[in-house]
Amino acid sequence: MATMWMIRGDGGRLYDDFRERNLAAIGWAQLAPSAKLGVSRSALILAYKDAQPGIKDASAVSGASQVFRFVNEVKEGDAVVTYSPANRTYLVGQFAGPCLYRPELADEGMALVRAVKWLAQEVDRDQLSSVSKNSLGSTLTVFNVSEAAQKELLDLAAGNKIRARPVDPVGDSEVIDDPLKGVQDIAFERIKDQINSLDWSEMQDLVAGILRAMGYKTLVSPAGADRGKDIIASPDGFGFEPPRIVVEVKHRNARMGSSEIRSFLGGRHKDDRGLYVSTGGFTKDALYEGDRANVHLTLWTLDELARTLMAHYQMTDPETKRLVPLSYFYVPA
Repeated sequence: MATMWMIRGDGGRLYDDFRERNLAAIGWAQLAPSAKLGVSRSALILAYKDAQPGIKDASAVSGASQVFRFVNEVKEGDAVVTYSPANRTYLVGQFAGPCLYRPELADEGMALVRAVKWLAQEVDRDQLSSVSKNSLGSTLTVFNVSEAAQKELLDLAAGNKIRARPVDPVGDSEVIDDPLKGVQDIAFERIKDQINSLDWSEMQDLVAGILRAMGYKTLVSPAGADRGKDIIASPDGFGFEPPRIVVEVKHRNARMGSSEIRSFLGGRHKDDRGLYVSTGGFTKDALYEGDRANVHLTLWTLDELARTLMAHYQMTDPETKRLVPLSYFYVPA
């Protein structure tokens, strides 16, 4: 089977740029001028240390190693995948060109670029087996995808069913400068998986529980026609005392577009505050629509929902904790 590489674009922020520009890229602008085909790993480590005096040896080795891989080990024709934490989707494609230094894109986090032919079908994270999810949880920017996860991703991106569930995880062999460095990110993805497994009614109750933990009283709409509101949150619980927060909860895989945002805003009073929760994320047009809204509007993806739950978890009531049971643990800062 051909090699598949995971390329994380600034933690997923560059997902849409990768798709729209038909490329995959990494940053490390301080190393990019030295990152020519055939450059040695040791030369990149020295360049990293020269550009960033005082950097820890392990961090220099880890960063230089990932640049080395992107420049020298990735080949035209290799498979590639990238991930959007906000949308919880994977984009699968094939490298279609050599590594190029693009100084004009350095400020965007894309100093080193390779052309990619992306497949049209995105892969929802929930469609993958637990073993594949775990193997894709590395926090490295560039790493080999396990054979089992590669099979699942390629099958799903082609519109096929998963042929077989893997039984043993396959780890990445790259050296990580700190084995605890990725624990928080991996745990966060697991928490999002847990939240996303809730059904729509439970998701609505979770959002209401978070708002109560933030000091509001809530009225939750019954199932059925809600006229653009699922929850009303306010200090008095009736919506008489400001702020009156009107909440819409959309728990589905698809991203919400500008038309859904306009529809939600159309029913709002000028003194309302809007909160639109979409676990499938939002399109760029929807984000633009939200930014220029006359009503104060906050958009929550699954990322924001999970982060807000974690920030207020200790204040949530037992019913909310039952929906998403979490435990605290400490690691060295």
